[in-house]
Amino acid sequence: MGDASGDGIAADGERPTHDVRLSAFEIDATPVTNEEFAHFVRDTGFITDAERLGSSSVFHLLVSAPTEDIVGRIAGTPWWIDVRGAAWRTPGGRASSLLGLDDHPVVHVSWNDAQAYCAWAGRRLPSEAEWEYASRGGLAGARFPWGDDPIDGSDGTWRANVWQGTFPAHNTAADGWIATAPVRSYTPNRFGLWQTVGNVWEWCDDRFSAATYAESPLVDPRGPDHGTRRTLRGGSYLCHPSYCNRYRNSARSSNTPESSMGNAGFRTARSLP
Repeated sequence: MGDASGDGIAADGERPTHDVRLSAFEIDATPVTNEEFAHFVRDTGFITDAERLGSSSVFHLLVSAPTEDIVGRIAGTPWWIDVRGAAWRTPGGRASSLLGLDDHPVVHVSWNDAQAYCAWAGRRLPSEAEWEYASRGGLAGARFPWGDDPIDGSDGTWRANVWQGTFPAHNTAADGWIATAPVRSYTPNRFGLWQTVGNVWEWCDDRFSAATYAESPLVDPRGPDHGTRRTLRGGSYLCHPSYCNRYRNSARSSNTPESSMGNAGFRTARSLP
């Protein structure tokens, strides 16, 4: 587990690399889709954090909302806009919808929302260690789920949904998508998992600490016992070498458990006997 290639960002705590043993588990082949999340909401009447709080973060090129709904740019990352009415059903704002997006990953869901879905489904969020093991697909030490080859293959075939062009102003959509892609796009890894890197960040169960790898237990690590942030893995459609080199197996990020944004979702897991 950890950054074996030297591509990591020191502040993210991807090192030291270390051995981990995991108990048997099952993990979803794809992130949870809009259609699946809608089934959960219809069954439970659940209201997400973004809906309850009234706004969520939308990438500036994807905003679809009346002017009065624009709260403002996010400090430090001006390409993110706080938009009233942005939520999982309206990912760009009140003028957007899920038309044609049933098989895309649900976004604008917080860690809290993901936990609620898992409780309904009889599942759980994967631990960070489980997520990384699954993403690697049996390729120990590799940068990406497919190995170390570049994300844009020599044959012109893209291997994941990330940003192409000049970030954050112009996306050429050379891989076919400007925002999210259907969850079964590109090619799955050797374990049969689709898009663990790119497309959307994925919540894990663990609290986040940049220092946790130095003290991580060998068997079934579950992250630190204390902390206010939760771990995210895998990068998203906004990742680009000039901005976010985190579309890698070992890359780590985090956010507060009530936070939501237009490029984060989740997949679920289950312990096996």
